Order: sequence, then C-alpha cells, then structure tokens
Amino acid sequence: MLSIIARWSARKGRITSALNPTEHLNDSFPYIRHIIIQLHHYHQHSFSQNPTQHYASLLQSCIARKAVDPGKQLHAHLCLTGLGYNIYLATKLVNLYCVCDKLSNAHHLFDRIPKGNIFLWNVLIRGYAWNGPYQAAISLYYQMLDYGLVPDNFTFPFVLKACSALSAIDVGRDIHEHAKRTKWDKDVFVGASLIDMYAKCGCVGRSRLVFDNVAERDVVVWNSMLAAYSQNGHPEDCLSLCGEMACEGVRPTEATLVTAISASADVAALRQGRELHGYSWRQGFDSLDKVKTALVDMYAKSGSVNVARILFEALEEKRVVSWNAMITGYAMHGHANAALSLFNQMVGKAQPDHITFVGVLSACNHGGLLNEGRMYFDSMVKDYGIEPTIQHITCMVDLLGHSGRLDEAYGLMMQMKVMPDAGVWGALLNSCKIHGHVEFAELALERLIELEPDDAGNYVILSNIYAQAGRWEGVAKLRELMNERGVKKTIAYSWIEVKNKVHAFLSGDTSHPMSDEIYAELDSLGARMVQAGYVPNITPVFHDVEDDEKSRMVCSHSERLAIAFGLISTPPGTKLLITKNLRVCEDCHVAIKFISKLTEREITIRDVNRYHHFKDGLCSCGDYW
Repeated sequence: MLSIIARWSARKGRITSALNPTEHLNDSFPYIRHIIIQLHHYHQHSFSQNPTQHYASLLQSCIARKAVDPGKQLHAHLCLTGLGYNIYLATKLVNLYCVCDKLSNAHHLFDRIPKGNIFLWNVLIRGYAWNGPYQAAISLYYQMLDYGLVPDNFTFPFVLKACSALSAIDVGRDIHEHAKRTKWDKDVFVGASLIDMYAKCGCVGRSRLVFDNVAERDVVVWNSMLAAYSQNGHPEDCLSLCGEMACEGVRPTEATLVTAISASADVAALRQGRELHGYSWRQGFDSLDKVKTALVDMYAKSGSVNVARILFEALEEKRVVSWNAMITGYAMHGHANAALSLFNQMVGKAQPDHITFVGVLSACNHGGLLNEGRMYFDSMVKDYGIEPTIQHITCMVDLLGHSGRLDEAYGLMMQMKVMPDAGVWGALLNSCKIHGHVEFAELALERLIELEPDDAGNYVILSNIYAQAGRWEGVAKLRELMNERGVKKTIAYSWIEVKNKVHAFLSGDTSHPMSDEIYAELDSLGARMVQAGYVPNITPVFHDVEDDEKSRMVCSHSERLAIAFGLISTPPGTKLLITKNLRVCEDCHVAIKFISKLTEREITIRDVNRYHHFKDGLCSCGDYW
C-alpha cells in the first residue's frame, strides 16, 4: 500500500508527502512507520550526507529484523530516486529478500543488476540452499563459474548444503574437486560442509577422509564428524571419536553432547551415557533442555526408564521431542499403560506428531492392546491429520498379526499409499510364525527375498513355520535355496558389561577365559530348571543331529552364556543387563523366566526390537512379543 502512495505522490511532484504517508498507517505497522519517519527526517535534514550509506544502514536494519515490508518500501523509494540498481544497495536488497524467504523477488532483482560481486552470488545461493528449491542453488553455482568468478569459503558451504538436501553425491564430489583446486578444502567451514554432505549421502568413509584432511579442526568440524557417525549407524565410532576429541583438548558444545549422548542411547551404552551426564552436569550443560532430552532418551533406551522419567519431569520446557522420547522409551520397555497415560497428558500441552504416534502404536503393539491401537490409529488420521507412514503401518500389521487377524493385517498393507517395505512384510512373517499360517508366510518371504535377498533370518522363520506344520520338504527346499543364493545366517551375539568391561559371546562360544566356569554354571542351572519343569524347545534347530545335541545347542545360546557370566561375576541380587543383536529366541525367553526365579535376579534383555524385564519368573512383555 505504501509504495502505491509513495509512487502516486512522487508523480505529482510532492516528495515530502511521498516520504511522510504515516497518516495512512495503523499501529500494526510500527516498524514501517519508523522507516518512513527515518526517510522523511533524512530528506529534511541530511541532503549533504552520502545517501547510499544512509539507505544501506536502513536496509541493514531491515535485514537484521527480517522486516520485508518496510524493505519493500525502501526498494520502491530507491527506484524512484534512481538508486534501485545501485550494486551496493541492490545486493543488500537481495540479501533482505533471501533472509525473508522472498526468493522470487531476490532473483528478479539479481537478474537486473551487475554480477561481478561474489557476495551477491553467495547471498542468493544461500537463500536457495536454506529454503529451496535446492537445485536452483546448484544451478547458480555453475552459472557463477561460467561468469568467471572463483568460489570462496562461503560459497562452498552454501552449495554443499543444497547437495546434502538432495543427496546429490555426484555433484557434491565435483564441488569437492573445485574446493581442492581453489585450496579451500582445508578450511574449517568448507571441511565441515563436505563432511556433512558425504554423511547425508551415506558415504561416512569419505566424511572421515575429509575430516582427517582438515589441518586445524575446530569444534564445528569435530561435531560434523560426530554427527556423520551417529546418523549413519556408527554409534561406537561416534563415541570413540568423542574420546579423541576430549584427548585433543577441544571443549565440547551443546551439539557435541547431544550427539554423543544419542550415540550412547543407540548402543545402550549406559556407562558412557552416565559419564557424559556427569560431564554435562559439571560443565553446566545439564540445564539445557536439548541435553536433558538426549539424556531422557539415553536412559530410556539403556534400561533405566525410571531415571529417564525423573529427568523428563525436571525439564523446564517439554518440547514434542521430549514427550516422544519418554513415550517411545515406555513403549520399548513394554510399559504400554504408562506410555498411553503420558500421551494423554501430552495432549493440550504439545502437538503430537508422526513420531509420537509411532511410540503410541508401538506401546499398543508391545502391550497387545488391539482396540486401543485401532482407536489411536484412527485418531491420528481423523483428529490430527497425520497420514500413516511405513512405521505406523508396521506397528499396526504387527499388532493385528499378533492378535491373529492376519487377513485384516494383509488388507491394511494393500491399502497403503506406498509400497510395503521389508519391515512391514517382516511383521507379517513373524505373525505367521506365531499362528502357523503357511500361505501368508510364503507370500511374505517371496516379497522379502525381493527386498532384502541376503537376510537369512527371513528364510529361517519360514523354515520354523514349515517345521511346525510338519512340512519337511519345505524345510529342505529352503535350505537348498539358501545354499544356491549363498545366504549365510546372521551370527547372533550377546554382550554384558561387568566392572566397566564389555564381554561378548557367540552361540556355543568357548573363547572366553572363564568358559569352563560359565558352562559349569549353565549345567547347574539347567539341572535346577528341569526339576522346576523346564523342557527345552528344540523345534527351531534344523541341524541333522540327535535330540540331546539339539538341546545342548539351544542351551548354549549367546544370551544364556552372557547371563551365566553375569551370575558368576557379580554379587547376589545384582541386576543384569544383556544386549543381543537379534531377536531373543522363544526357548531362551522361557529359560530366562526360570533363571530369574531360581536365582532371584532381575534380568533385562535388550534385543533388536524391545526390552524384556525378567523378575520372579515373569517377563514384562506378558509373553506377548
């Protein structure tokens, strides 16, 4: 509105009126009023001063406040006074439009002014890298090269950010070569951006090469590499690098601690997580809600859900991510009612998102709450407008399948707007194993072979189903198929931490220094368990050996070896935490219930899917898993 008034007044020759139209403003435009008054004051008292500098100061003020409307008024006025295409002022206008996400305005002006200024190109490339379309940032970068300009240490981070957003690895590599030729690849800002770009494209090894090539690494470069490891499924490497960072004397930031604590959560590394918690407390980081939320997530995923809840309640501001961490933590531990109760508290205090409902539906799934699961699934769509994702569908298929509603589960899969992934088909296959449904299992394996042909676990599950149905020709055919395809069973292993040292075990492992004592403990336990009514389930063992040998193989699974070591290496009554890389087997689940009762120990198993808390002969999952 003001530009129309100004333009109309100027055409009539009334410059003063054009610069003082504040009578047309109401109180909703206080900053526009301020800018107009500044211009009016300048024209009354400052004709002797440099007008370009004065306008530049006003534009910089608009940029700092992201005040696009008064900026547009200044732009209109500059056009009227003949300064609309002044390169210095126009560059500031392009910057203003970019920071205010008015990229069409920015590009329109960019196209009409001289382009020999590298800062001008950087500003527009940054605008597209921040707000998209990201391809426009990359296109501008190559146009800039054609224009004869040399990128600097600001250009590269901006265009690499666009490559990261698009996972454009080939373009990223090309830009990396440009950085090498211009000697900017060793710069800390460029190095951090290259690390991030390669990490976002899944090339964490290339990220590490860049990291090692940066001569003087600051905390931003370290943080970039830590994030690269953490976000690409290398939590152990992340924690190891964090230790190197400490040895180098680099002071961590909030981002450092959040990343390292999250890595601890991913591998349930409670000791390292506690050390990071202690450090954050000593250095004053524990007052930061992002660090506290990371700690909530870490303790929940590491088996200490009660500690996680205490920290959650201490949060000054409970953001959505904080609620999600606690709800998901309860779900992982099988505390379905606690998860749903917390969700009900959340409603009205924070807006649930798609991750919230993954936690809620997972809680329903782990708790066998079919009706509640259906209700929350429907509510997610109708009340919150959240379209179901693969994760939501996987939870529902698992819940329906476990409840014996395989037809309904399959129907839901066929209604999906996206193709079911391996997780969805895997949930259906596991449900078929519970209920012995051969036809759906065969269909699921057929799809899984297409999606993840080298995963031996899927073949094994169908073998179990065939064996349960007495279809031994099917078992033999699957063995032959696995041999033809060269598919090897994933090696199962479990580990336990005792006195700050991690002890790992394979099935039938005899490599541990205390192997004789471990097997002696297992034999003793086995005899007591049989007296208490335990009968080994040897059905899943497909080796062509006698039943006694099958029983011995089942009884030396990796999780039992870890438990036996824990029993002989810790004082009576000590709680044991064992982590397994695969799903705990059915027979071990039964056996550990007996062990918990006979030894009067609390035993927690964290497998690939969830936590199982064994106490007094019972499991927190209620045998629903």
